[in-house]
Amino acid sequence: MTYVEELFSLQDKVAVVIGGSGVLGGQMAVALGRAGARVAIIYHSNKEGALEHQKLIEDHNGEALICQANASEKSDVERARDAIIDQWGRVDILVNAPGINSTTPVLEIDESEWHKILDVNLKGIFLACQVFGALMIDQGDGGSIINISSASSERPLSKVFTYSISKAGVNNLTRFLAREWAPQNIRVNALAPGFFPAEQNRKILTEERRDAIFGHTPMNRYGEPEELDGAIIYLASANAASFVTGEVLFVDGGYMAMTI
Repeated sequence: MTYVEELFSLQDKVAVVIGGSGVLGGQMAVALGRAGARVAIIYHSNKEGALEHQKLIEDHNGEALICQANASEKSDVERARDAIIDQWGRVDILVNAPGINSTTPVLEIDESEWHKILDVNLKGIFLACQVFGALMIDQGDGGSIINISSASSERPLSKVFTYSISKAGVNNLTRFLAREWAPQNIRVNALAPGFFPAEQNRKILTEERRDAIFGHTPMNRYGEPEELDGAIIYLASANAASFVTGEVLFVDGGYMAMTI
């Protein structure tokens, strides 16, 4: 191996990507697979997307499996964990990328919508951290957990009230668990994308909103899914990011640096 390969290779690691059937989660799964990890893609309803990303990993001579689970149901997450253990015997990397959104105005949000978004975006990540974090502790040789946050986690965005709150919770959960599990060498970080058009947010990306986004993004464009590859591989790598935990890594074209 070259020095760079030694630093970033995920060879012989087992990665789980929850929400791996979507545009961004799926791209992260493919990136981990291309870096050498065996990848379990967990999907809720989009089996076609999961199969597509599984094929992309296998096309690059990687190993992948898919498993259906509802991220907000602990028993489902446990069932997925057991299937992965039966297949590969362990889990080294967990990427939590489930996510749903809504554009309902604040005064019109009912309790069912509020709970649905928080159940997927925050409770689902908490449950996966519980289930796979316990497994990593039992394995006894560390691990990496990467929770997918958002640029809206620290600068609330209009039109996505509950989503922004859920992602702020993800950042707090990430930092808490990083502190809690550092003695077990389990690193817990968050990756916070800026504006990457995907199915869940495309409906609110009107021309007017696009202009506003570009006006607050110094690079003056949307991100492409592949531009998350380096960040996810870095955070997953036990060599490259061995002393990195409790961080929220923004990949946002400079959005968080923008003021006036």
